[in-house]
Amino acid sequence: MAKILFVMTGADQRTLADGGKVRTGFWADEAVTPYQAFKAAGHEITVATPGAVVPPADPSSLSARANGGEANAAAVRAVVEGAAELRSPLALSDVRAGDFDAVYVPGGQGPMEDLAVDADSGRVLTEALEAGLPVGVVCHGPAALLAALKEDGTNAYAGYRITAFTNTEEQLAGNAETARWLLQDRLTEAGLKVEVGEPWAPHVEVDRNVVTGQNPASSRLLATELLKQLA
Repeated sequence: MAKILFVMTGADQRTLADGGKVRTGFWADEAVTPYQAFKAAGHEITVATPGAVVPPADPSSLSARANGGEANAAAVRAVVEGAAELRSPLALSDVRAGDFDAVYVPGGQGPMEDLAVDADSGRVLTEALEAGLPVGVVCHGPAALLAALKEDGTNAYAGYRITAFTNTEEQLAGNAETARWLLQDRLTEAGLKVEVGEPWAPHVEVDRNVVTGQNPASSRLLATELLKQLA
C-alpha cells in the first residue's frame, strides 16, 4: 500500500484581470476519478491544503453538464461530500513529502489563486521531485508547480516536459479575456516544456517521475500512469 498526498486548493474564488471575483475551487472529477482509482488499488490518501482549509469544489464542476448527465454528477457529488479525506485536510505547512510515496495535484482554477504562490505547496512539490517520488498534476493543477522554487530562485521543474490546460482551451472556455494570466504562458516562462494536445481530448505527458494531464478528460489516464509509477 502506498501513501498518496493530494495537494489541493483552499480557494473558493479567483481574481479576474479587472479585480472582480468569481466562484472557483477544485474541479470535482479531477479529484474524484484519481481518488477512486487509487483507493481501488488499495492505496491510502491524505489531503493537504493551505491552512488546512477544507478544499472547495467548483460548483460548476458538480453539474450534470460537466459530468455527462445527472447520474454521473450525483456519483461525483457523493464522493466529494462523503470522502473523509476531503473533510479533514492537513495544513501544507505541516507536511513533508518524504512521509509519502507520491503526490497528486488536481486542477480547477483554485490552484491559480493560491497554490501558484504558496511557499509550502512549492516546498512539498520540490521535495517530492528531489526525492524521486511520482508527482501527478492535471489541468490547472500545474499552477502549483510555479511555486516550486530552488534556493537560487529557479523553478525545480524547469526543463521537464509537461502538459496543462492550454491557452486554446482557455479561449474556448471563454476565460482567456478575463484572466489575470494564462497558465500555459506562465509555465513556459518558468522554463517548463509545455506540450499541447487537441482541446478537450485526453492527453498525458510522462517525464521521469512527473506525470501531467492537460484537461479534465485526462484525469483517468493520468491516474493509470501514476499507478504504473507506484507498481
